[in-house]
Order: sequence, then structure tokens, then C-alpha cells
Amino acid sequence: MRPLSADRILQIWEIGQSQHPIDRALTLLTFACPDRTAQELASLSIGQRDAYLLTLREMTFGSKINGFAECPQCSEQLEFAMNVGDIRIVELVEPQAQQYSLVAEEFELQFRLPNSWDLAAIVGYQDVGAANLQLIERCLLQVSRDGVAVNYSELSASAIAQLASQMLECDPQAEILFDLNCPACNHSWQVLFDIVVFFWKELSVEAKRLLREVHQLARFYGWRETDILSMSAMRRQFYLDMVSDG
Repeated sequence: MRPLSADRILQIWEIGQSQHPIDRALTLLTFACPDRTAQELASLSIGQRDAYLLTLREMTFGSKINGFAECPQCSEQLEFAMNVGDIRIVELVEPQAQQYSLVAEEFELQFRLPNSWDLAAIVGYQDVGAANLQLIERCLLQVSRDGVAVNYSELSASAIAQLASQMLECDPQAEILFDLNCPACNHSWQVLFDIVVFFWKELSVEAKRLLREVHQLARFYGWRETDILSMSAMRRQFYLDMVSDG
């Protein structure tokens, strides 16, 4: 994996304008991991995908993350800081197909973890419950009872709930929740940290900043965009300071 250079940030930002967040995540990883195929990256479990994105974010923008939230009780604006290492709770692994087993009631279940293909398959669902059931069914490889294969439809609601819980336990990076407390009204609640959304917002801000720098330096010096973006951030800033002083 390699950090995103200035020109790659702009390429990714331009490509991602018309993409769904699922595809934006894969675009980021495709640029960062040129030795991996798109199929391999899409086959990563959601937790592993997010671990890769956290690492890429750290390599590109640093380890410190500044978060913002609004209290649902009194609308107070909260700001909090954390490090990537505090929320990256799994090690990066090579893309590979893994199978897991679970005994739920009288059923023996073989399953895999949800990946980007699975999330893409449920994008159009309006009913969250139906989407979750479809996701679980896609990841269920085999159901048997007393050694005899049975259909997914024969699973009880409690067995499906156990399976969903086991999937989260096997892929803990897939759902990162923050416990927050409002200093204004003392309300406590949890928020879901979505690295895809967070990283994309940061990348968008950086891309627009880079475009403004290119505009200013190209207008003053007549340089090409490629030449400006190939400079280090320190060198670009030095020239920008001279433009401001002049």
C-alpha cells in the first residue's frame, strides 16, 4: 500500500464524483494497492476493507482524526479527537476467502463475511430488515440439520439473529461505535464511525485546496498542472507564500 500523492487525490476525487460510497472505497484502495486486482479488493470483508482504508488515511493525512457530532438532545456541537491506532482493531490480511462455522439451535451453519459485492447487492433496498436478511442469505454457504442439508427458509428468527451476531464478532472492524457524552445537557449516545464517508470528506477538501493552489500558481507562473502537482507540499507552499508577498 502506498500513500496518495497530490495528483492521485485529484484523480480519485474526479472519478468518485459519480460513484456510490461503496465504489469510492474501492477506487481509493485500487489506487493505493496497485498490486491487488479490483476483484481481490472487493472480496475483502467490510471490516478488512475499512482497516485498509484507515491505514491509507493514516499514510496520506496522518494518524490524528478530528471528529464532529451534534447532540441529538440539545443540538450542541461536539468536537473530539482520536488516533487511527485507537480505532483500527484488526491487522491487515491478504485478500482471501474465509469460511466460518456456527451451531445455532439445531442448525449447523457455514458462512463467510459480507464484502463490497454484498453491500452493492442491497443498495436498492428500502426496508432495512429485508436488506439485512438478504445480506445474511448471500453470506450463508450451507445450512444443515443432523447432517442433512436444509433450505435457508427453514432457519428460525433466533438462529438468524445468532448468525448476524456471530458475523459481527468475526469482523469487529465492520462496525465501530463511539460513546459520546454531551457536556451541555449530559446526554449520552453512540455514533457509528464510517471511515468511507469520513475519508471521502477529507479527500474532497484536500482536492479543492489543491485545485486552488494549481490555479494560483499556474496563473502567476504559467506552470502546467502536472508540474505543480509533482512538487512537494512544502515547495508548493513556498511558492504560494512568494506569490502572496509579491
